[in-house]
Amino acid sequence: MTDGFDLRDERWIPVRLADGVALRVGLRELFQRADEIADLELPVAPAASGLLRIMAAMTARIAGCDGVRLDDEDLGEDINGWLRLRNQVLAEGRFDPQRVNAYLDQDVPKGHFDLFDSQRPFLQDPRLRSQCVDGQGRPNPSGVNKLVLGRPTGVNGAVLFGHFNDGDPVPVPTAEAAWHLIAQLYYGPSGQCTPRKITAVKPGNGDAGPLRKSISYHPWADDLFTTLVLAVPQPGVCGDPAEEDACPWEADELPDPLGPIPSMSWPGRVLTGRARHAALLEPASDGRSVTQAYLTWSTHEPPHLARDPYVILDTPKAGGAPFARPADGSRALWRDLDALLLKGGGQSRRPAAFENLPRTLRTKLRVRAYGFDQDGQQRDSSWFEATTPPVLQWREDGPEPEMALRVGQCREFAELVGERLHFAARLAWRLTTDPETDPTVKVKLDPKKPGPWAHAAAARFWPSAEAVFWSLLAAEGRQANAQPSFVNAALDALDGAIGARSADLRVARARVRARAVLRALLKPGPARPSATTVGSSS
Repeated sequence: MTDGFDLRDERWIPVRLADGVALRVGLRELFQRADEIADLELPVAPAASGLLRIMAAMTARIAGCDGVRLDDEDLGEDINGWLRLRNQVLAEGRFDPQRVNAYLDQDVPKGHFDLFDSQRPFLQDPRLRSQCVDGQGRPNPSGVNKLVLGRPTGVNGAVLFGHFNDGDPVPVPTAEAAWHLIAQLYYGPSGQCTPRKITAVKPGNGDAGPLRKSISYHPWADDLFTTLVLAVPQPGVCGDPAEEDACPWEADELPDPLGPIPSMSWPGRVLTGRARHAALLEPASDGRSVTQAYLTWSTHEPPHLARDPYVILDTPKAGGAPFARPADGSRALWRDLDALLLKGGGQSRRPAAFENLPRTLRTKLRVRAYGFDQDGQQRDSSWFEATTPPVLQWREDGPEPEMALRVGQCREFAELVGERLHFAARLAWRLTTDPETDPTVKVKLDPKKPGPWAHAAAARFWPSAEAVFWSLLAAEGRQANAQPSFVNAALDALDGAIGARSADLRVARARVRARAVLRALLKPGPARPSATTVGSSS
């Protein structure tokens, strides 16, 4: 008989205490010591993103005052009353240890927190052993490499962390398997998957996870207790309260993969009930590692529309339904700050989790972002985590609304300069490499042949632009003109990309013309100077 792995008390979540000590904790210790914990330290960003949603749902069940919890259905219809309750919870400064134990040991059915329970393993479906089979009825698992993000499988051949192959799969420690299980349920791929046979039909394709290719933003406090309380979304914005609002581990029965999907009620289902994948982990005999895994579809029913509380919603320029801002591994977090600070009303809406934050905390709150740069189907590029300094006191509806506008203006001009630098570097390359180019006429650039300098210049510019950005927001830089600083950073980046080649006469002439493209941004006139003013076009 396989030993279990009880997520309540097994040490599987890496954290850092306020005194700097790093350790792993289970769910019980995490909630009971949340006021002592400074940060989560999961090395797999998509797992941390999913785990935060899971813990936010648990927080709503655990946190409360005078017998009224944050997930109270009646209070959910009174937003002001709910906000007062949240303030009372925050004033307590910690979770009630008895309430933590009551939720983990009594409210949730026995065995549902065990990763290897025979009937209801945590976030898994044990029916896959009999439903994912080959033509002879033998088990047809997906493979442990399919579970672990970063291991190459199928079309996703990128090797992110080590070299593995399906012919000789390497078991994964159980704690890490739990991370990747969570990441797969939130960020898993669409398209071909392990076939699952329930009726005579044996579908072998599924939909993408609910957070696929997105980036999440979270108000981040100095302690995990405050972070988790603020992570509970306010009612009505992201789903409505409902009497039946069970998270997957709280439900008595397994979901019907062929039946209708329950409504996305607040807060449990909207945070934890949107998975499009089903999974099952097969452990080693001692339960300390996972040797095999099943990953397949969980439903083919259309998903219910529900707003995730931690994503920026962007509206297409041509109109249409808003979509979660996609993750971009090459884009730094500061370039999204204005969308988090401004009220919206344009093409972007800030995450619902950033609404109605307590004024007394705003001067201390940072922003944590978790992103997974993926396509919408099978390919994964990179994941990332980033944290800003305390910036939420600069919200447009806060005490310093002019700072939100300053952030927006600086970011917009940085983007303009970055675009112009991309053009200028391509122009310089074209003038250098095409001897037939007449330097006195417009230049037509081929977008398929950008040359090496555009990428090299961007790699130099954006880190410098970030330093410029923060300097312009510091007290001594708030009155400074933003434009020259960003343009100077772009000029330095262009020179760095060209390097010693500028000693060549043709390169030197191309460099002068490209620098003129950048300096044109400082001339009075339209915000976006035309490239034709310097004799070029894109």
